[in-house]
Amino acid sequence: MAPTVLHLRSEDKPLEHRSALTPTTAKALIDAGYTVNVEKSPVRIFNDAEFEKIGATLVPTGSWREADKSHIIVGLKELPEETFPLKHVHVQFSHCYKGQAGWETVLARFPRGGGTLLDLEFLQDPSSGRRVAAFGYSAGFSGSALALKNWAWQLTNPGKPLPGVESYPNEDELIADIKKDLAAGQAKVGRLPRIIVIGALGRCGRGAVDMALKAGVPEDHILKWDMAETAKGGPFKEITESDIFVNCIYLSSKIPHFVDLESLNTPGRKLSVVCDVSADTTNPNNPIPIYTIATTFKEPTVPVEGLSDPPVSVISIDHLPSLLPRESSEAFSGDLLPYLLKLNDWQNDPVWAGAEKLFKEKVATLPKEALEA
Repeated sequence: MAPTVLHLRSEDKPLEHRSALTPTTAKALIDAGYTVNVEKSPVRIFNDAEFEKIGATLVPTGSWREADKSHIIVGLKELPEETFPLKHVHVQFSHCYKGQAGWETVLARFPRGGGTLLDLEFLQDPSSGRRVAAFGYSAGFSGSALALKNWAWQLTNPGKPLPGVESYPNEDELIADIKKDLAAGQAKVGRLPRIIVIGALGRCGRGAVDMALKAGVPEDHILKWDMAETAKGGPFKEITESDIFVNCIYLSSKIPHFVDLESLNTPGRKLSVVCDVSADTTNPNNPIPIYTIATTFKEPTVPVEGLSDPPVSVISIDHLPSLLPRESSEAFSGDLLPYLLKLNDWQNDPVWAGAEKLFKEKVATLPKEALEA
């Protein structure tokens, strides 16, 4: 039987340098008998030569469109906004299962072409219900780093918004940069910031705490909260008494506000930086209703309007792991590898079969006109 062919496409999302496959995981797949085609990419953190060195076949950028129907197309973020029908099995994040704007157009392309979407966000272990791979730790780590950077920037450049940031080649360079920022902030006020992390027991929260510790923030300056501490319902004075609030929860239902404009206007507030790693910006149940727009690496912060000093700015970037694309890709792809190794018989694997079942359920909800487009 011919080997299963996996086709890694180049990402199209601006400033997206991560990759669903890395040279490490691609080599493991090749060693297991897969053929791995890798599109040449001008944006991927791993250069083409790294893939070629481990035995992958380099193919032209965008060639997944013409690839044989039997090839499995592997990517990370959503496809470009095009309309032609999709004939392949696609492994990727697609962001079209929760009623997002334009979801019908995105999803309908698969059944129209006889293709299948296996959405990475919904790959779950059937025994535990937990996702088999996620970027949560990297998101928390990167969000905490930018929050620390913003705290120091506010002190050294009062009245000016944090300028744009770019991805770092590795974690060590990010940590060194944040340490330098914190030293400048500490020189201004004679102390390091106090931080509260909510959702501290999850992957995302652990990442946020680890970054703060690696940057030199003392452990007794970090308040680690999870569901037990928030059960009484907010708003919480412990947030406004901290310099930095990093929100790392998974929002699944309406809960009382953690912080709101009224609590921010409390006399004696110290809080000046909020990093909403969860980035539920437009969710009506967002427990941090103090901002309304998602921020970007180009413009990382948005000010909270209507406050007395000190000012408060919010970071709400929805692809924070891209700040450290190499490490976050290696961690995610490594967690995904045991399941990637089962793609040669994916319909008989419970994780992939579960993703296919969900896909079919969502397709069944498509309006007739979407399928006929």
